[in-house]
Amino acid sequence: MTDLPTPDTDQPHDLIGIGIGPFNLSLAALAHATPTTRPLTTTFYEQRPAFHWHPGLLIDGASLQVPFLADLVTLADPTNPWTFLNYLRSRNRLFPFYFAERFHIQRAEYDAYCRWVTTQLPNLHFSHQVDAIRWNNQRHLFEIDFTQLDNDGEAEALGRAHARHIALGIGTEPHIPEPLKPLTEADNTPVIHSADYLHHRQRLLQADHITVIGSGQSGAEIFLDLLRARPTGHENLHWLARTQAFAPMEYSKLGLEHFTPDYSRYFHALPESVRDELVPHQWQLHKGIDADTIAAIHDELYRRTLHGGWPDTTLTPGVHVRTAGRLTNNRIELHLEHTQQNTRTRLTTDAVILATGYRERPLDRILTALHPHMRRDNSQRPRIDEHFRLDLDPTITGNIYVQNAERHTHGVGAPDLGLAAWRSATILNNLTGTNPYPLPERTAFTTFGLTPHTPHLPTQDSDLIPLTQNN
Repeated sequence: MTDLPTPDTDQPHDLIGIGIGPFNLSLAALAHATPTTRPLTTTFYEQRPAFHWHPGLLIDGASLQVPFLADLVTLADPTNPWTFLNYLRSRNRLFPFYFAERFHIQRAEYDAYCRWVTTQLPNLHFSHQVDAIRWNNQRHLFEIDFTQLDNDGEAEALGRAHARHIALGIGTEPHIPEPLKPLTEADNTPVIHSADYLHHRQRLLQADHITVIGSGQSGAEIFLDLLRARPTGHENLHWLARTQAFAPMEYSKLGLEHFTPDYSRYFHALPESVRDELVPHQWQLHKGIDADTIAAIHDELYRRTLHGGWPDTTLTPGVHVRTAGRLTNNRIELHLEHTQQNTRTRLTTDAVILATGYRERPLDRILTALHPHMRRDNSQRPRIDEHFRLDLDPTITGNIYVQNAERHTHGVGAPDLGLAAWRSATILNNLTGTNPYPLPERTAFTTFGLTPHTPHLPTQDSDLIPLTQNN
């Protein structure tokens, strides 16, 4: 293993991004085209060998839950060269897309679009694992130590870079419920997270009985895919969920305004305790199932009743897994509890797919050297300001921006692709101290909350009669 040269020792980068998922890719695209007097110097590191967006869930026909305008750049700069429409143009597909009349594109197409952008942008370094981040008090710069990996993922060379600012886009990781962790860690046990579904699909289809756990979009899409692949009358499928129903995602026009900059700003200004109480109650805004997917599942089930009988499927909401274990015949036993009935039972199955969502990767893992400088809230989570900066003590003059690590401070829109370009533009406006990407002051018809200057409220000189107990 060798040491890489560090040519940026005297010329540090303005910004180093860590992680190259959709959010930091959005930042890279906007930063490269930022209309400033001096071009920004940026570089982005990613541990993986290439860009892939949820490859285990690129099921045929699965669509994004956001319109194609929620690409990497359009909602901040529709003239940017890396819009989705320009991608189609580069592939001679504009007219087919025009006649297809699709507002929501397939996931596989979004993945291909993002990979196209990575081939266009310079300064994206894949197979680079960031090992440590420190603050250099003498140079007033961040030091980033990284390892360059070979094609087998083994360490090939060490390097160090310096930056005035950092953007963390390290993404999320699959969430495995505690009762099922021992099974996912055991060898040759067919218990997988939905993130790896397509990698194991053929093996799963050979199982006699399959159980899907999780009531969100991924669980619904996997259940539908398995259902379509199984013979009528011999489906042998269970679908379990903790939620009280297989509920549709909130997709009304005004409901979607929770994914606007207006709501993000409103949410950020709320007290911490109020924010923490709000998030769990908003699950249907982002954890429900697309209505078209629900309809497709029902249509497929109904089709299988055409010649009499019912499909061999069980769909049960309101259930959680208490414990789980592996039987001597390599089958899996799930111990279930129904929350409303207060009843318990056991389910024996041959394979389990956990569509149990994702959790933000803890920032502490990569920011160990900066722990003493980070300010935290009452739950020991990092404080993040309205410009998506970590709240650091004044001895650190550079900024650390975060992407999709701020649901506790900015609300349910944090992981939403529709806010990617706006957040990236907000970061670049703050970083440059100028306004290269003018952003709209208002983005929703809903007025979230009251302010001292809310129009149309009665003043002290109005004729409004105060309410009393007798009114």
